[in-house]
Amino acid sequence: MRYYIGQTDYDWFTYLSQISPEDVNFWRPGGKTNFKVLQPGAPFLLKLKSPYSAIAGVGFFSSHTFLPITVAWDTFGNRNGCATFEQLRIKILAYRDGHKEHNPVIGCTVLTNPIFFNIKDWIKTPEDWSKSIVQGKSYDTEDLIGNRIWRRVEELLSRYLVFNEAEAAKSQLMLEDQGLPGYKQKILSKVRLGQGAFRILITDAYSRKCSITGERTLPVLEAAHIKPYSLSGPHFISNGILLRSDLHKLFDSGYITITREYRLEVSNRLKEEFDNGKEYYQFHGMVLKSLPPREADKPQCHFIDWHNSEVYKG
Repeated sequence: MRYYIGQTDYDWFTYLSQISPEDVNFWRPGGKTNFKVLQPGAPFLLKLKSPYSAIAGVGFFSSHTFLPITVAWDTFGNRNGCATFEQLRIKILAYRDGHKEHNPVIGCTVLTNPIFFNIKDWIKTPEDWSKSIVQGKSYDTEDLIGNRIWRRVEELLSRYLVFNEAEAAKSQLMLEDQGLPGYKQKILSKVRLGQGAFRILITDAYSRKCSITGERTLPVLEAAHIKPYSLSGPHFISNGILLRSDLHKLFDSGYITITREYRLEVSNRLKEEFDNGKEYYQFHGMVLKSLPPREADKPQCHFIDWHNSEVYKG
């Protein structure tokens, strides 16, 4: 099994350890280098920089993307590791040589179910770790050092990772058995996806375009659950759809829905109750403009049927 040890800032780590987040944005100040090292669900170990130089926590890789900092803040808020947006902006600009960019794009590695170890459990930096490593390094449990580190992490996870069967059943992560006996059953099956991670997965699955209008302006695009999470709707891409914010409100309120053929339906109740809706009726009967390329990620029939019968005001 491959995992990654990433260098992280002590202030970022300390702040997040105090708020118990469901997911975090392990951001990089640059917005050009994609992170392709891990598969979804793989462990991402958090190594504190000098002078601490210790592995102090772990998260589970969900996805990587690039976002303007305003959208990163809107998506993760203080789960970016700062209490306010202004603090985040100042930190990022400091790394970017103080360039006064209005809304710079940053790299966002989304980690779900982060766990922050107590100081007594911090793990010594691997002996093959070079001082020249700036961002991080991947390891494999098939190797001597990689296996030794992971055995210690797994031991800690058995104590730190609280298992909630109902929540884990709604996890989006496509967890794969990566060659370590018992790993998937003991650890990955306990990993849950957070709301921020879900939003990023939906946004990128729909190629950053509203499924109805094709709108590409990120600040107004929202990840809508077809069956709400609060009603046991899972954080699956197949239970989501990317919508412009006004259409999201109408979808959640039952004034619009989609069919199994991915056509939009607009309820007559919209005009009856508000004496308006002309802008939306033009979409009635149209096939969605944007859908995920993978068949498994497209809205699934049982979620669509639930929305039609339980929410839509047809």
